[in-house]
Parts: sequence; structure tokens; C-alpha cells
Amino acid sequence: MRKSKYLISLLLLPIVLLVACGSKGASLNQQPYSEQQFLMGTYVRVQIYDNDKEDVLKKAFDRVKELADKITVSEPGSEIDKVNDNAGIKSVELSDDVYPLVKRAYEYSEEYETGFDMTIGPITKMWHIGFDDARKPAQSEIDAALPLVDHKDVELDDEKQTIFLKKKGMELDLGAIAKGYITDEVVKLLQKNDVTTAIVDLGGNVYVLGDSPKEGKEYWKVGIQDPNQARNTVVGSVTSKNQSLVTSGIYERNLTVNGETFHHLFNPKTGYPFDNKIAGVSIISQKSIDGDGLSTSIFSMGLKEGLDHIEGLKDVEAIFVTLDNKIYISSGLVDNFKINKESGYSLGNNSDL
Repeated sequence: MRKSKYLISLLLLPIVLLVACGSKGASLNQQPYSEQQFLMGTYVRVQIYDNDKEDVLKKAFDRVKELADKITVSEPGSEIDKVNDNAGIKSVELSDDVYPLVKRAYEYSEEYETGFDMTIGPITKMWHIGFDDARKPAQSEIDAALPLVDHKDVELDDEKQTIFLKKKGMELDLGAIAKGYITDEVVKLLQKNDVTTAIVDLGGNVYVLGDSPKEGKEYWKVGIQDPNQARNTVVGSVTSKNQSLVTSGIYERNLTVNGETFHHLFNPKTGYPFDNKIAGVSIISQKSIDGDGLSTSIFSMGLKEGLDHIEGLKDVEAIFVTLDNKIYISSGLVDNFKINKESGYSLGNNSDL
């Protein structure tokens, strides 16, 4: 894991843009209490529409900082840093805040091992895409690092809440689900403080809480960012409430070497970025940590296999944007997703895949 002041290397940079809001009822404000801070290497924004709940904003950002400090490497008290430093040496006890995140990362690594591995750190550390020192490693470096990438060399003890990386040089990189986990924790805090209507946005991990505050509307209207364009350009929109929206895309962070472009979503088996026809995958789910984990895992499967897998999941939908400017949606979005006619994209036919 790269020793930096940022959150552990984020494999996932979701790209979802909120489009609409409004006011409804005497208990909600027309304009939300809103705050934005630059944390974890990204912009974090929380908007609360409930009257007399402005004080909850501070609590929300305090919670983000508390969790980030425990997950961020090269920070005093960083638990992930301590785990990596003790790889091949001894197990490390984790707090109640961090162990559930590590446990979920292990579960995703088990279920989607060809596309998700919590020990991808040695690979992402070498490439470091998205940072000034990004580079394409030599093949010999990648070959040397790949034996250190294997979640089966991770030992967890649920009773003691400990983790042990068996080989020296192994490194956790939980960036594929860290922002989702923190998003979910902020939502829990809002609900505990009786907030009914809010938006939580951790660098693109968006959660819309409650009904839309817009008069006469139950659902929020949420725009899906075009992964091929700058922010605030949408390919379409969906309506949603009490849900998370997360996207994995290849153009937000990349590295070009000798005319070849490499994105930041890495195959743990090869040490190189995944190579398929997908430009971006948006996941709509009940929890943001699952949107995070699935967006990376589904991206790795490619278009057809990814769509087929989504159809077998409960309460999960997906939007795929391809390199040839087509959009494919899961069956649950057929009557929901509205394409932006000016986007230059067209809806693909799933049966043609």
C-alpha cells in the first residue's frame, strides 16, 4: 500500500451525479443544510433537508474523519498501515470500526477472486495510477509482486478480530470498498440522529436517503455520469430512494505510456488493468459497500457475464456503458432508466449479447 496522505489507493472512483432536489412538507427545508470538505483525496458532501438538524453535519464529518484516520496509510493510528507493516510477522487486532470492513473485503475476495482481491496492494502501489509518480512497471516487477496477491494468504479470527498476512511484502488495498463502507456508516449516523431526508456523496459514492424533498415527488432523480466525459455530463438518469449509486469507470484515472492507456482497475491475476469492452459500470444497491465491491467485480466479468450475474442478485441493478457508445441495463431498470438523448449513446439489446 502506498505511503501517502490519501486514503488507501482507491481502485474505485465512482461517477454518479445527483440531478434534482426540492422541498416538501413543513418538516423539510427548501434549501438543505450543506457542507463539503476535501477528505481522503476526494470531495465529501453531505446535505440534510430536515429542519433543526444542521448540527448533525458536524457529526457526519467527524465520523468520516474518524474512519478515514483508521484506514488511511501513513497516519498515526492507522490500522491498515499496521497490518501491512506486520505482514509475515504477526497478526494485528482491529477495532470494531475496521474489522467489519476487512471481513467484507475478504468475502468479496472469496466470491469474486478473479476480479477482486483485498491484497492487490503490491500491484496498485507499483502502478500508482492517479498520482504524479504513476508509471508502468517492468514485467519483472509485476511477476515478482503477483505471488504476494492472494487473499487465501490472509488469516482472519472473528472472535479476536485479528488479521494476519502470511507473507512478508503483502499489502491490503481496500480502496475498492472503503468509500462505500464509510458512506454506509454516515447514513447510519444520520438515521440514528433522526434525519429522514439527505444526500451523502463521498467522491461519487452517492446515497439518497428518504423521499425526495421535491413537492409531489417520492423518488430522487439521479443522473448517471458519462465515464467518457468530464463530470456533470450524464448518459441518462434513474429515480431512486434509500439506495446507493456507485460507478467504476476507466477514464477518471489513467496512465498513458507510448500511446497506450492504462486505467486503474486491476486484474489480480495478471497485474494489468482489465481489458474488455466496458467503459463504466453503475451499480444501484441497498448498501454502498456492495455498490463499491460489485462495480469493480462486475466490471472484471465483462458485459455479458456481468449482466447475467446482476440478474441473479436480489435488490441490485446495473447500467453498463461500453466503449462503442452503447448502454445496457439490467431488467429491473427497463421502466426506470431514461437515456439522455443528447449524450450520443444508444440503448443496446441485451438479447444480442
